[in-house]
Amino acid sequence: MVRFGTAGVGDSFAEQGYKKTAEVGEYLTGFGLSHFEYQCGQGVRLSEASGKAIGAELAARGITVSLHAPYFISLSSVEEAKRTGSVRYILESARAVKALGGTRIVIHSGSCAKMSREAALALALDTMKLAKAALDENGFSDVICCPETMGKFNQLGTLEEVLTICELDESFIPCIDFGHLNARTVGGIKTKSDFAKILDSIKNRLGEYRYKHFHSHFSKIMYTEKGGEKKHLTFADFEYGPAFEPLIELIAERDLSPYIVCESDGTQAEDAATMKNYLEKIT
Repeated sequence: MVRFGTAGVGDSFAEQGYKKTAEVGEYLTGFGLSHFEYQCGQGVRLSEASGKAIGAELAARGITVSLHAPYFISLSSVEEAKRTGSVRYILESARAVKALGGTRIVIHSGSCAKMSREAALALALDTMKLAKAALDENGFSDVICCPETMGKFNQLGTLEEVLTICELDESFIPCIDFGHLNARTVGGIKTKSDFAKILDSIKNRLGEYRYKHFHSHFSKIMYTEKGGEKKHLTFADFEYGPAFEPLIELIAERDLSPYIVCESDGTQAEDAATMKNYLEKIT
């Protein structure tokens, strides 16, 4: 089963009269969606009680949940204190996602700063080893870390780098942000073959299970030739890509079961529903 969902809630959440996060299940059900990614980009501030209440409401509607860990995680920082702090943020994210009833946490890799990409990746690998050990030691061995592909040139998070991080542990599942990959390749994802190469890389590097059940973010993203990612857009934009149809067609043809989280700018639910409806149309 392919699960389509949203990163947080879109503009229509308030427009439809909803006010509390606990109402998100009803909101998503109205769009026929089955997944929700709780946003902790600015820090984990979700209490266990609130998490359980939100999670119970989502579970009652058959909606699964993941969590986006804080943006200020920096796996590749040259400062040991920041890397240690990143492990702590991952633990906090694990506690929160478990309260919500989920297991997947999406993690940004950090910046290359003035280092070589190889040096930054080496630091990130070491931090993720420490994070996995901390998760296991604290009773979160079932929590799945999803390192995310990133959209800016100076960020750690090419497809190859993310797959290398995921090779550290079989529990790590990549979060393939197709909009980010398109931005960092300056519009390099145009054809069905371009998407197929990405999917094939997951399978070849990580095996059948993680290929079939990969995590994903999808949105159209404005980019520049100097820096890569600039701004998230909506499906109403046709200047920037990538188009979602080739990916959905491949998912159907290959019988894949990913989580696809829409990160459109304010129209997450509507655009996620558009992808879901297209899959239903072609199958």
